[in-house]
Amino acid sequence: MLDPRLFRNNIDFIKTQLNRRDYDFNVEAYQSLENQRKAIQVITQKLQNERNVGSKKIGQAKAKGDDIQPLLAEIENLGAQLKASEIELNQIQEQMGIILEGIPNLLDESVPNGKSEADNIELSSWGTLPEFDFKAKDHVDLGENLNGMSFELGVKIASARFVVLTGKLAQLQRALIQFMLDTHTQEHGYNETYVPFLVNAESLRGTGQLPKFEDDLFKAREESALYLIPTAEVPVTNIVRDTIIDAETLPLKYTCHSPCFRSEAGAYGRDVRGMIRQHQFEKVELVQIVKPDDAEKAHEQLTQDAEVILQKLKLPYRKVLLCAGDTGFSAAKTYDLEVWLPAQKSYREISSCSWFKDFQARRLQARWRNPETGKPELVHTVNGSGLAAGRTLIAIMENYQDAQGRIHIPEVLLPYMGKTTVIE
Repeated sequence: MLDPRLFRNNIDFIKTQLNRRDYDFNVEAYQSLENQRKAIQVITQKLQNERNVGSKKIGQAKAKGDDIQPLLAEIENLGAQLKASEIELNQIQEQMGIILEGIPNLLDESVPNGKSEADNIELSSWGTLPEFDFKAKDHVDLGENLNGMSFELGVKIASARFVVLTGKLAQLQRALIQFMLDTHTQEHGYNETYVPFLVNAESLRGTGQLPKFEDDLFKAREESALYLIPTAEVPVTNIVRDTIIDAETLPLKYTCHSPCFRSEAGAYGRDVRGMIRQHQFEKVELVQIVKPDDAEKAHEQLTQDAEVILQKLKLPYRKVLLCAGDTGFSAAKTYDLEVWLPAQKSYREISSCSWFKDFQARRLQARWRNPETGKPELVHTVNGSGLAAGRTLIAIMENYQDAQGRIHIPEVLLPYMGKTTVIE
C-alpha cells in the first residue's frame, strides 16, 4: 500500500507515475472523498472537544450542588451527534482504504516505460545454447517416453494442469530442491524456514495478493478463512508482520521450499501443454527483509543468488528488466530470469526477483527501529524464486537430452541422485 500522505500532498505525482502502468487513477473521486474526510473529521473533533468540556462542567456543577440535568441532556445529545459523525468518518475511511488497497506500487525510476513483455529489456545472457544433431523433444514427450511424467494421471486424480512424476524424474525434482536449499543456506547465508501452506486473508492482504488477485487463489473451503498459498513469499514475509525489528538483526534472509497453488484464472489458452503453468508446483523462495538504504543492493544480490543456481546447473539463461506495463502489482522493480528451452526455441521465465520498497511493509506494519532516531520505520522487502523447481526440471530435461531421449544428470546434482547419471 502506498503512503496516504502522498495522496494528500502530491496526488498529481501519483497519477503521473500510475499512468506509466496504464493505471487510470481517478483523482477527482479520491479528492472528493478526502475533502469529505477532512470536513467530517473537523466536525468529529469539535464534537469530542465539546463533550469533554461538557463533562468537566458536570463535575464542577456537582461540586457546587447545582442541577446537572440540563448538562446531562446536552452531553447525551452531543454523544449521539458524535457517534453518528464517527460512523460517517469510518465509512469514508473504509472507502478510501478500499481504493488504496487496489492501487499498485509506484515504479522505481530505473524501470523503463512499456506496455507488455515485448518492451522488457534484456540486460545480460549467460551460457551457450545447446546444439543438437537431432530434433529436440519437449519435456512432455521426453517424460512420457521415460514413463516418469503423466498428465493423464493428473487429470484422473485431480483435473487438468496437474501432473504425476514417478521414479527418477520425481527423484530429480527432489534433488533440485535439496540442491537449491543447500546452496542458499550454505553459500548465500539464508535461513531455511518451514511455514504453513495455508494462510489467512490478512497474510495475503499483507503481501498484496488480496483483494486484487482473489480469483487466482484456492480457498480451502467456502466457510473457511484459509487459502492455499500461491507462493512461500506470503507466509515467509508475514513472519515480520506487526513487528518492530532490531536494527542489528537486519537483513533477515529466508529461504523456503513449498508447494504453490494457483488457479491461473484467465490464463487458459496459454502454456496449456506440459508443466509450464500448473495449478500445483514446487518452488524454493528467497525473501529478504532489509533497511531501506540497503534494499537496492539486496535486490541485486538476491537476483545473483538465483542466477548462481542456473550457472551451477549450466543452464543457459538471460536476465531481463521488466518494463512498467509488465511489472507486478506490488513490485517497484523486477528482474526476470528466463531459461532457454530448446524444444520451444525460446527463453521462458524461471524466476522473478522483485523489490517492493515499503509497499508490502506498510500493509504488514513491518518496521525496524532506527537507532539514529529511536523511532520505528518501515522496512523494505525483496523476494524471488531461487528457483521454480518444476520449470528447472523442464529445463534440465530439454537441455540435457540426447538422441535416444535419455536425460543426463548435471554434475552438481550427482551427489543427490545416488548412482544415477542418466535417466533412461
